Amino acid sequence: MIRNWFALVMSLSVVSMVSAHFVFLVPDAKNPAQLVAVFSEDLEVDENVPADRLKGLKLWSLSDAGQPAALETTVGENCLKADLGKQAANVQYGTLTYGVMKRGEMPAFLLAYHPKVVRGGVTAKAATVGSERVPVELIPIVTGTNVKFQLLAEGKPLADAEVNVIAGDGEKSKLRTSAEGLTSAVSASGLVGAYAKFTRAKPGEHDGKAYTEARHYATLVVDFRK
Repeated sequence: MIRNWFALVMSLSVVSMVSAHFVFLVPDAKNPAQLVAVFSEDLEVDENVPADRLKGLKLWSLSDAGQPAALETTVGENCLKADLGKQAANVQYGTLTYGVMKRGEMPAFLLAYHPKVVRGGVTAKAATVGSERVPVELIPIVTGTNVKFQLLAEGKPLADAEVNVIAGDGEKSKLRTSAEGLTSAVSASGLVGAYAKFTRAKPGEHDGKAYTEARHYATLVVDFRK
């Protein structure tokens, strides 16, 4: 009985850990031509999460003309890595359909992540991937030493949504979007991360498993280190 109770507690702990993690794309500080994909609570590699959590992640680099080019990934230690080449573009993005999740008596849902990384000097227009490629995304709008985030769902601003921000000093905060999908400003320094959820209330099927809704998470990392 005690053994079964302990197993249940451990199982719930694992579910809680995974649910609090998100996919982030982070430029390698030592090698700007290399991109690191992490599955973590912050912008660092989580040593407790194996790289196979990122299996199926597809990445692209977006040219200045807005054309995507697929990136190949290699397995690193608790992460995935991608080489950007000598002339790396300023925007990379990806998508990972994690799968159909079922927790207790709650209806099953599809879980998907849409990470993006942007260099700090990129304009909002150049940082926009587009709804034909991702269902939800965060756009950085930089003014001086501050940055706001605009949340777009299916290409339109998403109002009154929660945007979680990881500031350059590691401090975390929660912001709400306006009618234009904009958050208030935060300091634009170091690496700044953000993530937000968009729920598409439409049933479907993935890998033979039915779900009642799809939960899409947009993540963004903006590199202000240069």
